[in-house]
Amino acid sequence: MKKRAIFICGPTAVGKTEVSLKLAEWLDTEIISFDSRQFFKELHIGAAPPSIEEQQRVPHHFVGHLSVKQEYNAGDFEQDALQKLEELFRTKQNVVLVGGSGLYMRALTDGFDDMPETDPNLRAGLNQEFLNHGLEALQKELQQKDPDYYQKVDLQNPQRIIRALEVIRSTGKPFSSFRKSHKTKRSFQILKIGMELPRTELYQRINKRVELMMRLGLENEARQLLPFRNAHALQTVGYKELFHYFDGEYDLKKAISEIQKNSRRYAKRQMTWFKRDAEISWFSPYNLAAIQSHIIKMWDKD
Repeated sequence: MKKRAIFICGPTAVGKTEVSLKLAEWLDTEIISFDSRQFFKELHIGAAPPSIEEQQRVPHHFVGHLSVKQEYNAGDFEQDALQKLEELFRTKQNVVLVGGSGLYMRALTDGFDDMPETDPNLRAGLNQEFLNHGLEALQKELQQKDPDYYQKVDLQNPQRIIRALEVIRSTGKPFSSFRKSHKTKRSFQILKIGMELPRTELYQRINKRVELMMRLGLENEARQLLPFRNAHALQTVGYKELFHYFDGEYDLKKAISEIQKNSRRYAKRQMTWFKRDAEISWFSPYNLAAIQSHIIKMWDKD
């Protein structure tokens, strides 16, 4: 029998963690996270990683295994996660993978693009341009030099735009010319399951989660990370807004409101990404029985 990788995806705060835990317990297996924010050990609160108790319920991989000082991308994750899957499949028939980072899921399911090596100084220079002039100037350059990728990329994600411009400036060719049009064949079967809720309910959950994070000490966590504020890992919702607060640009109430607003926008972008994937079957996180029935049904087809 072919081994199976069961991907649980969806927007932030939708309830992926509890579903993945219950499925992993049902399948007697372990969990791989493809949530790129949860990779970083310093983001105890702002990335909402599974709790110690949840990690004791089911073994997790790729949670808190990196420092914000380290560079890590989807290509690195593809190699590391494939190696971990191979290891787990020696003793497990199924592995559950869970997260909200669509690019990282695609790296594992479809294979990541074979990008050329670039000069590290280029990235440093682009990061400095971003800090000095903001995202808009980089967006305009990308639109001019690679309109095809400009139409597809998340334009609010500086890391993706900087990566594309790094390749463009290094090679003189559009970033999109290096992107593969075919999937890499995997040695395991892939099943994609999406979690969704009515927008009003999801947004309420997001707002409440932000309030809980603040009570748990997100402000103090962000303050401790101030020396690393320019790290890629910290160009993310929950930290950027608090850095503005520390700079005196916002009061605390405004910072919290901005975190909630930007988290809702992030969730909307995540759903836009995942809804483009016709292979994802969608369920409510409250309907575990339907998810289990779907998994069994898909197995029966094999």
